[in-house]
Amino acid sequence: MLRIRRLGIDTCHETVAYLARRCPLYRAQEFVALARIEISTGARRIVATLNIVDDETLMAPDELGLSTVAFRHLGLPEGTLVEIAQAKPPASLDHVRAKIDGAELSADAFQSIAQDLAAHRYSKMEIAAFLIASARFMTAPEVLSLTRAMASVGGRLNWNGDTIVDKHCIGGIPGNRTSMIVVPIVAAHGLKIPKTSSRAITSPAGTADTMEVLARVDVGPDEMREIVAAENGCLIWGGHANLSPADDVLISVERPLAIDTPEQMVASILSKKFAAGSTHLLLDLPIGPSAKLRDRSRFVTLRKLFEYVADQIGISTTVVATDGSQPVGRGIGPWLEARDVMQVLERNPAAPRDLEERALLLAGHVLEFDSALRGGRGIMRARELLESGAALAKMKRLMAAQGPPPASYAAAALTKDVLAATDGVVAGIDCFRLSRLARLAGAPLDKGAGVDLFKKIGDPVEKGEPLYRIHAAFPTDFGFATRFAADGDGYTIAGRK
Repeated sequence: MLRIRRLGIDTCHETVAYLARRCPLYRAQEFVALARIEISTGARRIVATLNIVDDETLMAPDELGLSTVAFRHLGLPEGTLVEIAQAKPPASLDHVRAKIDGAELSADAFQSIAQDLAAHRYSKMEIAAFLIASARFMTAPEVLSLTRAMASVGGRLNWNGDTIVDKHCIGGIPGNRTSMIVVPIVAAHGLKIPKTSSRAITSPAGTADTMEVLARVDVGPDEMREIVAAENGCLIWGGHANLSPADDVLISVERPLAIDTPEQMVASILSKKFAAGSTHLLLDLPIGPSAKLRDRSRFVTLRKLFEYVADQIGISTTVVATDGSQPVGRGIGPWLEARDVMQVLERNPAAPRDLEERALLLAGHVLEFDSALRGGRGIMRARELLESGAALAKMKRLMAAQGPPPASYAAAALTKDVLAATDGVVAGIDCFRLSRLARLAGAPLDKGAGVDLFKKIGDPVEKGEPLYRIHAAFPTDFGFATRFAADGDGYTIAGRK
């Protein structure tokens, strides 16, 4: 038997084990590099991808190294003795092969796949095979079956029959941090809105990354319930809640491959909302030339699929189309976006008006899940709560309830203004390119990194006038970002009429 050792290697969601080539108990030749093995002791067992190690300083020959996620899933202390064996392929792979061949899968097939995904029995290659096969075609009933299967694997929050509201945006628009304004408005009104959010994977900031500038977001389910009971809401990272863990596994491969089909999107979002105990949901679907939805026809198709699946799983859903032609607010990156949010809540004259108005629009729709506010009164109530200071007071209470952030943050010190190359009027902004630029600058890992916009669509601009400012914390990231901006600033400037 081998003694397990935590190596502290971040392999994202993939469970990885490391075996010394000179292991005295198992011949490395018996295991092909990158093969799947089963690690077991007593009733505990996990499946992991195996790597062979030649560096004897990394671990002893009689040890089995585990990546961070593998160590966490095994759930045993360092030094525990384990056995290894060649892992059998998960039985549900037969369903994946059938999908590759063009079959329509049953609900039981998706249930089997979801269970194996959540148990980390799939390699990334096998996950990719499932995603690509599903991207070829999925029927609406298949999307429903996948949604139900993913929601059933993992935890589910129960709020004792209350009306539980939520708001979600499909993403793709930088700076669109409306949730951090919507939640305190809705909570101040009295509706329960337990908002679990994700961290960024390929974007410059997720809601959890931005909220972490202001408060702790690493909150478990029990503490979450206490916060919601006291304040009607929260803004936390959803990683501890174990909601639809199969979806997290899919996302770990889906995002790097840029696979984001409508079917997978619907199953991903609605499985998490169902598991979170949501009864009413507002969906924000931005439309724009560099957004996920490029035109109205794609919006209609996605809206209908969302509505069909949501109706079947019992979530009352309102779908709203919003402007996805450009970033929302000025900041792109956690600290800069948090600044924008607080400026709106604090009624600061410098607050970005587009962020404020979009947040009020969305909050109004959420508030109309309260039957007393039907008939368009929601946005009036939202504006009242914002302008009176009630939303700000609620945000401060949420921050206090969640606790202080892990550190104090500020805008990153290395800066460069990107200047307009010509006179004219801003006619277009490439959301994808600016998101990429902010990530190259270090966001979201460096909370203060990102892009601060000075010009939006319709603004006049003079040659040499700043379009935006790059913020970076490290010279290497600063160099990456500035060179990327030099190759293309992401702005289209039209001549004045």
